[in-house]
Formats: sequence, C-alpha cells, structure tokens
Amino acid sequence: MPYCPRSLTVSFWFCDRRLFRGTTDWLAGYLRARGRELKVAFCPERIVQGHGLKELHEMPQIISGTSTDAEREAAKLFARIAPEVVVVSPIEAEFAKLFSNAHRYIEFAATNEFYLVAKSAGVDYRRVLMAMTHNYPRLKGMPRPGFAAGPCLVKDTMQLSAFARNQFGLGHAALLINEGLVLHVIDDLKHRFELAQMTVGLLGMAFKAESDDTRASLSYKFKKALNGQVRAVLTTDPLVTIDPELRPLDEVIAQSDLMILCAPQAVYRQADFLDKPVFDVWGHLEGANVIR
Repeated sequence: MPYCPRSLTVSFWFCDRRLFRGTTDWLAGYLRARGRELKVAFCPERIVQGHGLKELHEMPQIISGTSTDAEREAAKLFARIAPEVVVVSPIEAEFAKLFSNAHRYIEFAATNEFYLVAKSAGVDYRRVLMAMTHNYPRLKGMPRPGFAAGPCLVKDTMQLSAFARNQFGLGHAALLINEGLVLHVIDDLKHRFELAQMTVGLLGMAFKAESDDTRASLSYKFKKALNGQVRAVLTTDPLVTIDPELRPLDEVIAQSDLMILCAPQAVYRQADFLDKPVFDVWGHLEGANVIR
C-alpha cells in the first residue's frame, strides 16, 4: 500500500496508484477489523504531472468518505485548497478516477488509429488533424498522435477492464492500438531501410515531453523490440537522470544511421540531425529528412 498522509484524527487516502473499485471501503473495513477507528476518505488526484501546485488551486476536487465525519473532514481540508469540492460516494469517486484516465487513453488510441489509417492511404495526418481542429470547438481537445504511456492511463484502463470482467471492449482496443503503435513503426521502418545494418538512436526515454519520468515509457519497448533486429540501439534524453545507458544527444546523432523521436522533448526542435532520417509520429519536427 502506498504511503498516504495521516493526522491524529483523520486518515486521507489520497494516493491511488493501486486503486481498484471498492478499495476505499475495503481499507476502512480492514482498519476497523484491527481496532483502528479512523476516518478514511478517498480524494482522487487528477492533476497533470509537474503542475500539481498550480492545478490544485484551479480545479474542483472530488471528495468521498467512508463515513459522514470522514467526508466532512476531507471537504473541510480541500475547501482551503481547491476552488470547489464535489462530494460523491467512495465507489463513485473511484469510478470517476478510473473513467477519467481510461477516457483520455481511449482519446489517444482514436487519434493513433486515425494516424495509421491516414498513413496507409499515403495521407499526411498532420494536415488532416489541422483541418479537423482549426477553429472547430467540438474537436478542440483532440490530441496529436504519439506514444501514449505513463504510470496511470494504461494501469487504470487495465484495472477498469479487470473490474468489468474483460468486457471493456473500448479499453482493450485502446491498449492494442497504443501499445501496438511501437511495432507498427518498426514494421514501417523495416520496409524503408535495411535495419539489420543500421544503428538506431532513440530520442527521448521519458513517457512524455518535458518530463524525466520513465515509468511505463514506450521508449523502452522500442529499445527492447529493436534489440536483435538492428546493429545497435543508442538512447538519449536531456531530462532523464536514472538511466546509466543514456548518451549525450550529439553522440547519438553522430553514431546513428536512423533516429526515432520517442518523446518530443523541446530540445530536439533545435537539434542538427546531420541530414540523417528521423521518424517522428508526433509531428514535432520539421525538415526534409523527417519521416512521418
């Protein structure tokens, strides 16, 4: 169980890394069975990584408690932080968290599937996406294609599928599309290049742009899938500090025959790739040698 903050009078179960439907009530029962009469509340976090302090003050906070006292204490706490609180039951709060992350993951799957369909027709999906979203409010939040990953979206989609007894068809499809995009890219590159004779550089090992977090990053799926199929795989990331195999960007560019943009870190927009091909599913880079 992850660590969660606790005062002398109330326990707030704010950490939901291993959330599963019914866990809040289970935790309250577990503590009660061991003689601990604590006020247990579940208040799911929905903030964007790296923007927690800002977004906690801007977004409504969902509140739930396993007792009236726990609910009241949680609402009192977050009323001092958030602009408003939304009070629901623990199971409703759990579903709100799971549904939110699964919905976002499905959105990424939709745009990734559209990208693959457009690509198979020889169409630049970036231009299609621009046409669809330009000054069109109903598609304002449609994401770009890319390697959707991270510690929450995949996990919560899988947990929701498990709760639904594997009847969550949209979730299963999203997993196949988003996780399978890596293999689609490799298959495409096999048709374009003699990969077995090439050194491939992976640009960005975090799970998303402007982050140093590598948890569930599809960059490492690329690395594993390419090993044995290419001469060598080199990796780089300007922000990640925990991977001892990472190399400086200029070294990866110099030694690679082909590069794949895995995480669209801002620094890559200014990089000189020495006229070498770079595969960019994100639409992050410009240049004659950028492959879509």
